[in-house]
Amino acid sequence: MNLLGYKIKLELPSLDNSTILIINTINPHSYCVAKKDKDFSLALTSSDYLIPDGVGIVLASYFLNNQKIQKISGFDLHIHFLNLLQSRGGGRVFYLGASEGTLSLIKKRLKEDFPTLEVKTYSPPFKNKFTEEENQDMILDINRFDPDVLFVGMTAPKQEKWVYQHKSQLKAKVVCSIGAVFDFYAGTVKRPSQFWIDLGLEWFPRFIKEPKRLWRRNLISTPQFIFEVLRAKLGQ
Repeated sequence: MNLLGYKIKLELPSLDNSTILIINTINPHSYCVAKKDKDFSLALTSSDYLIPDGVGIVLASYFLNNQKIQKISGFDLHIHFLNLLQSRGGGRVFYLGASEGTLSLIKKRLKEDFPTLEVKTYSPPFKNKFTEEENQDMILDINRFDPDVLFVGMTAPKQEKWVYQHKSQLKAKVVCSIGAVFDFYAGTVKRPSQFWIDLGLEWFPRFIKEPKRLWRRNLISTPQFIFEVLRAKLGQ
């Protein structure tokens, strides 16, 4: 499906690909950030799968294309691949991002939820830009493990741009940039309840809890996205 210049996939992929598969998500905020960040926009448009993660994308699809689609969150994507590997008798998953404490909690939960999976993690330095040596250290650790799925959680747009810049060097069947899912799965940040998710308002309790971090996303990007959708509608 084409929406606002992006080709969006409406289904979750399998693990039967012969070459590396890059999967990213798009929501109203990432769309607006990409309008001003050419490298981020290129990373999104170059995705093999771009998943609709955000009720705004769902509503825009219906408004512009008269097409009803389902939101697929990064959390859904994460669980999809874990279940897929478990159903096949096991596999390797690598988590790149977050703190050592968060990664330890992820490993602990995975051992209970998905006992057949092999897990490796790497906590990169907390900084805006990595040195070439730091990049190569991460890539080397990933490739030594040779994962079926590499999950990257460095927050957008850093994670998508990092994957795009280094995808030719990575050994993995699938690479997913899933950001906050690391904290949700570890339990360090509580994901909003199913009640809010079903209403399409998952963003609301998150905004109430973290207004300083999320104000720009909800108070600037959301109106900007609505404006872009209306402009696209008029252009039709």
